[in-house]
Amino acid sequence: MAEKTPTQAQTTGHVWDDDLQEFNNPLPVWWTYTFYVTIVFALVYWVVYPSWPIGKSFLPGVNTITYKNAAGQEESWHWNTRSKLLMETQAAAVAQKPYFDKLAALPYDKIAKDPELSSFVVSAGKVVFSENCAACHQAGGQGKVGFFPNLTDDDWIYGGSPEKINETITKGRHGYMPPFSDALSGAQIDELAHYVASLSGLKADAAKVAKGKELFHSHVAACYYCHNDDAKGRKDIGSANLTDKVWLWADVPGAADDAGKIAAIRKVIVGGLDKGVMPSWQGRLSEQQIKLLTVYVHELGGGK
Repeated sequence: MAEKTPTQAQTTGHVWDDDLQEFNNPLPVWWTYTFYVTIVFALVYWVVYPSWPIGKSFLPGVNTITYKNAAGQEESWHWNTRSKLLMETQAAAVAQKPYFDKLAALPYDKIAKDPELSSFVVSAGKVVFSENCAACHQAGGQGKVGFFPNLTDDDWIYGGSPEKINETITKGRHGYMPPFSDALSGAQIDELAHYVASLSGLKADAAKVAKGKELFHSHVAACYYCHNDDAKGRKDIGSANLTDKVWLWADVPGAADDAGKIAAIRKVIVGGLDKGVMPSWQGRLSEQQIKLLTVYVHELGGGK
């Protein structure tokens, strides 16, 4: 049987070092056609969408987006991300309007009983909360001790009813506690700190607790005026409940030991508080958005 002669490979004719040749292998057909398709796609893209700069302007493309301007009139503009955002935002508003209308019409106790509306509150409320509230209260509403209240627990310093939450969001809040560094001696402040610690079951010096209790209810410190005789606070002014083991301003949970916990309480008594400020959202958010947030926040912490 005759031996087959191998096919002679086609080369470009270029030779290096006597025997190093450049083969002339054509590109695969699929690759060639893919390359042509990308050229056609680029040409179409240049025509349809904004592309090449021309002087101080650019090719705007033939594709347009229609949306409503500030006057409520329909306006068409060449495709760009801003126009696309406006169109999508307005489309979402139109789609959500029936739900917002229903939310506005129903009393709070009926909203939770409507499964479809409750689902809308969870999804839309999370978006509104993320855009406007999460910067302070964190994404999950857990807040930060010493700065912003935790909205996921059952402690509501201004009241946890839907009406009170709505009032908080609408009007804002400004909590305040005066510093006692000048009004009380160091020993008295230490006694008060031990008494406050004992109210939440923390380990404290019994002798200092007794003196701190007397000081708490005296006209010298007058702590009872804001926190009440039972130390459970007043929701009308947002003073903290000192007996529920929930720490909003004193970073007791972050302390490593009992001494650190007492020191955290002492720090608040010495310096007071003027950072319990929440801005008013009236005018920034619509009434429907505020009601949506009210229901959403109420459900975060099992509001009362």
